[in-house]
Amino acid sequence: MPQMRFAFDNSYARDLSGFYVPWQPQPVPKPLLLFFNPTLAEELGLEPTPGDGDVLAAVFSGNTIPEGAAPIAQAYAGHQFGGFSPQLGDGRALLLGEVIDRHGVRRDIAFKGSGRTPFSRRGDGKAAVGPMLREVLIGEAMHALGIATTRALAVVATGEAVAREIPLPGAVLTRVAASHLRVGTFEFFAARGEQARVRQLADYAIARHYPALLGREAPYLAFLRAVIERQAALVAQWMGVGFIHGVMNTDNMSIPGETIDYGPCAFMEAYDPGTVFSSIDEYGRYAYANQPSIAQWNLARLAETLVPLLADDPEQGVALATEAVNAFAEDYRHHWLAVMRAKLGLAGPGDAGGDERDTALVADWLQLLHHDRVDFTWAWRRLADAAQGQLSPLRTLFADQAALDAWLIRWQSRCAAEDDRGAVAEPGGAARVRAQRMRRVNPWLIPRNHRVEEALAAASDRGDLQPFEQLLAVLQRPYDEQSGAVHLAEPAAPSFTAGYRTFCGT
Repeated sequence: MPQMRFAFDNSYARDLSGFYVPWQPQPVPKPLLLFFNPTLAEELGLEPTPGDGDVLAAVFSGNTIPEGAAPIAQAYAGHQFGGFSPQLGDGRALLLGEVIDRHGVRRDIAFKGSGRTPFSRRGDGKAAVGPMLREVLIGEAMHALGIATTRALAVVATGEAVAREIPLPGAVLTRVAASHLRVGTFEFFAARGEQARVRQLADYAIARHYPALLGREAPYLAFLRAVIERQAALVAQWMGVGFIHGVMNTDNMSIPGETIDYGPCAFMEAYDPGTVFSSIDEYGRYAYANQPSIAQWNLARLAETLVPLLADDPEQGVALATEAVNAFAEDYRHHWLAVMRAKLGLAGPGDAGGDERDTALVADWLQLLHHDRVDFTWAWRRLADAAQGQLSPLRTLFADQAALDAWLIRWQSRCAAEDDRGAVAEPGGAARVRAQRMRRVNPWLIPRNHRVEEALAAASDRGDLQPFEQLLAVLQRPYDEQSGAVHLAEPAAPSFTAGYRTFCGT
């Protein structure tokens, strides 16, 4: 059988001995390729030829280990729902290796669902078809929305069942990431008092993900601030599309600033800041509105691991770490307001006091959505229609027309003031240009939860991949109105959403 060639350069395995356990994936009986991402493969420099399905299935199931791979299970800890677990690690995952993509960027290629490892605890190390295809749908949707994310390269059915509440068809996901460094990776070694390894890990993370910081006088403080900045920007983008991660444990917070681990995630429909879909989030810790504060809490845990690196004097180290973590709130507010201004069709803050005025404008808009239980995605998209004077599609979403009209007057006045300052240079085209800008940041389509579940059920229960493939295709163009996909863009019935729960997939 021909080989699929990867140009591996495995820096983690080479440079961080003692941070992982070398391990091999468990062979599977009947690998069958369910999904392959040719565009991503091309970015990675992989060039499979037509008809290579069996080769792809063998490689991406773990049955054939490519030349140059160095499979390892990475060690990490984590705070899960606020409680510390000193050893988690890759219980059902393996880092196959790293490649330098066509843009010169180092990227991890990793398996998920490839069998037990020394970190598996009581788990079987396996994964099911449905949750692995969910990672494809949500990850590719996030990528198309322009949000930093891990991505799926392949999903292979294993030909064996995995034992859950009921037996489910097994699968292995191949995931691509900037890296799999997590806040929990730092916690693992800090909790053991292995400060030399925390320093070694920080040096590695800086060189790989924040090379501009090399040579700084205080590189570890700069590193902490840079991670905080990236997370603030990432969570602001989540909030802009109504994404709810569902399990924001510290082992699911990526040091390079990508969205990682699409377990009990979902997209909000009717706007409610308290929305929770995850079956394991019984108290709403990771509700939509809590995500910024939870991100800051997680970053405080990272800061704690770095305190000894920030200053020789422990008190000074704590003070520097505290100052950096406290800056998250302002970083997040800055990014969130930039996201929301773009969604409103505004180019900038305008005159003095613009931040406070625009924050109030957004808050009052969201209050309108909450009061009338308006679909978050469609409200923003139809506001773009209103920018061109097409108010009817927006009005149909609201029960309280008077409140909507009062808010629209304020928004239109704000837009007009910006136009008067020359923010839109094209004469007479301000409304059209604003609407076009808004449609580039307010998606027409998101992964609607009922459609995701339908596609996954068809694939898992009947082996029918057509609904999955159809949904994936439209999710890759979220800003384009696609006439043949209106049924996939529409919100679910309130009765579905009221009882909808997502699961971690383990």
